Amino acid sequence: MKTSKLFILLITLLFLNVSCKEQAENNVNVGTIDSQDSIEKKITDLLLKMTLEEKIGQMNQYNGFWDVTGPKPADGDAAMKYDHLRKGYVGSMLNVRGVKEVKAVQKIAVEETRLGIPLIIGFDVIHGYKTLSPIPLAEAASWDLEAIKKSAQVAAKESSAAGINWTFAPMVDISRDARWGRVMEGSGEDPYLGSKIAEARVQGFQGDDLSSSETIAACAKHWGGYGFAEAGRDYNTVDVGTSTLYNIIFPPFEAAANADVKTFMNSFNELNGIPATGNVFLQRDILKGNWGFKGFVVSDWGSINEMINHKFAENKKQAAKLAVIAGSDMDMESYVYVDELANLVREGVVDESLIDDAVKRILRVKFELGLFDDPYKYCNEAREAEVTESKEIKEAVLDVAKKSIVLLKNENQLLPLKKEGQKIALIGALASDKTSPLGSWRIAAEDNSAISVLEGMQSYTGNILNYVKGADLTIGKAEFSKELNINTKDKSEFAKAIETAKKADVVVMVLGEHGFQTGEARSRTDLNLPGVQQELLEAVYKVNKNIVLVLNNGRPLTIPWADEHIPAIVEAWQLGTQSGNAIAQVLYGDYNPSGKLPMSFPRSVGQVPIYYNHKNTGRPTLPAPNEVFWSHYIDESNDPLYPFGHGLSYTSFSYSNLTVNKISNDVFKVSVDLKNTGKLSGKEVIQLYIQDLFASITRPVKELKGFQLVELEPNQGKTITFNLTKKELGFYDNDGVFKLEPGEFKIYVGGSSKTDLDSSFNVE
Repeated sequence: MKTSKLFILLITLLFLNVSCKEQAENNVNVGTIDSQDSIEKKITDLLLKMTLEEKIGQMNQYNGFWDVTGPKPADGDAAMKYDHLRKGYVGSMLNVRGVKEVKAVQKIAVEETRLGIPLIIGFDVIHGYKTLSPIPLAEAASWDLEAIKKSAQVAAKESSAAGINWTFAPMVDISRDARWGRVMEGSGEDPYLGSKIAEARVQGFQGDDLSSSETIAACAKHWGGYGFAEAGRDYNTVDVGTSTLYNIIFPPFEAAANADVKTFMNSFNELNGIPATGNVFLQRDILKGNWGFKGFVVSDWGSINEMINHKFAENKKQAAKLAVIAGSDMDMESYVYVDELANLVREGVVDESLIDDAVKRILRVKFELGLFDDPYKYCNEAREAEVTESKEIKEAVLDVAKKSIVLLKNENQLLPLKKEGQKIALIGALASDKTSPLGSWRIAAEDNSAISVLEGMQSYTGNILNYVKGADLTIGKAEFSKELNINTKDKSEFAKAIETAKKADVVVMVLGEHGFQTGEARSRTDLNLPGVQQELLEAVYKVNKNIVLVLNNGRPLTIPWADEHIPAIVEAWQLGTQSGNAIAQVLYGDYNPSGKLPMSFPRSVGQVPIYYNHKNTGRPTLPAPNEVFWSHYIDESNDPLYPFGHGLSYTSFSYSNLTVNKISNDVFKVSVDLKNTGKLSGKEVIQLYIQDLFASITRPVKELKGFQLVELEPNQGKTITFNLTKKELGFYDNDGVFKLEPGEFKIYVGGSSKTDLDSSFNVE
């Protein structure tokens, strides 16, 4: 009996040893791969173990489809996705968030699939996770690269604590059209500023060590040309010349690639008649070819399947073929790769080497994130709870919110407000709104979590503050995926607002757009104040002209009446969680505004697209009084209401002694004297523009090629220097070749793109 038991025990141990050995050979998470080997060898070794279906599974991304910690889905689409997850046919999931949920879904991928390859978990961390910074367009108005980098860094810290390890940001699309709702998600109209901000955001998200549990992989989007959608209508066709493509659209993407961004997202639009998702030129030739990009490209939501709607692909099978050949590595939520690619390979239509290339790119990012070393490294509940209350994050978003505010106008120094002895009327539905300031991309943020302007101003107790709504901006519930119902008729509370304004020394009116009026799929043809807000503004003005207009919006607006009549105008955007505190501190002068516009503000929507770095044309100026044969409107000025780079301060600055010294044939040193001529300390963004007067391809009238943010005390002066090199002076020709041609250049230095302090030099 004892011998029999011993024999059974030995057989059992032998079986367990064999089983463990087989598991070790299959499952990449049990430490069989030599940790000293390079990531590339690990990828190659793993690829050899994968079936074709498992490879394609890495190229498949599903949206979160069930409560992961709840019961398993029994039928329908969710059951199919769940089955794919257990088979290893899913490489990534998005919109799964929170440590418990992420850990549960990761556990299925790691512990229940044959190879145990961890998932990469994506989420739209656009300008924060639960604690929100200003919308990206607002952050761009700070021109403060360190503050922008810090904003992305704390967003990565908070989201990574919730299990997220990949964000679909930064959006680096250049756009000149304020009708396009997604201008709120980018950095404005200029490729130089956009490139610097792209680099800062990538560095903030990814940090110096991507394997740290506090960093996440970034994604440059949308590749490419998405910001040039015709008529500013989202998802629309893009048709641009090669000069614009190489010199305006591409530079921020190249800057992101040079900053080692780990992923790109392709765009919904077509370019040269070919949808970006199936565009070999964009993905294979430029990105992975010329730029040597080593990361992976993810489609936008369903965009591979949408090539059928474009009438570029006949069916899903052809869409899969076109996308994988073009270089789209991961399919977000269109089921095309998982359904069609294996058969295409077996039929010899798609070479398996294309699959291998895509999978290597995806696995590389997973290895660099450290997911193979510890699939649960982002799943620490204690850290999740700790980060939620982080003082560092709150301070960082308040800091960048203050820096993002732009003072557009300040007649008679109405601002800053006195801190005591005044009666102040606060008017506008947005003044008490605690949700709209969070903006459009606020998926993880809680409603009513922003500090309102009312709350911010109530923290200053020296004045009598009376709040009146005046009129609703929206009617009914505001939802992310639904059209808003804007109030265009109800003015029943105007009378109360007018009576309150009559008794006030100063009126602060908070007007603008609701947070859900900007963002994806939120294009507008009318850029005026929505609803009855313009009527409210004019009605209050009739009884009290001491008005401070505070704008809450996600795009440039057309406010010519306000510019003509209202003495003080503050562009306060949608500033996120600390919105009200930031605005109050600027209004009361505890922070001296220093922001500058990253997009031109039109006088009329008829001027759009409008941008400072336009071309001269053959008839740029008025030939003689009253003549019509020049490039202009007969009913409006060519000039914007507020130009790119515009922004005032509570102090003043002077520029003088602009000089240019030649260091070599293609290096020039520019210097200018800056002085604070006012009574308060303040910051100024010094902007350097060039004009290449004659070139083989016409150049813009001005191009931003340098900027510095400088703080000076009253009467303090400083000499500011810039270096202009071939990189700043050159341009791309229509074949994508970068060149610097000899000839005469003008330079301009000042506080906006309208500066007229100039000098010139020659490149020989």
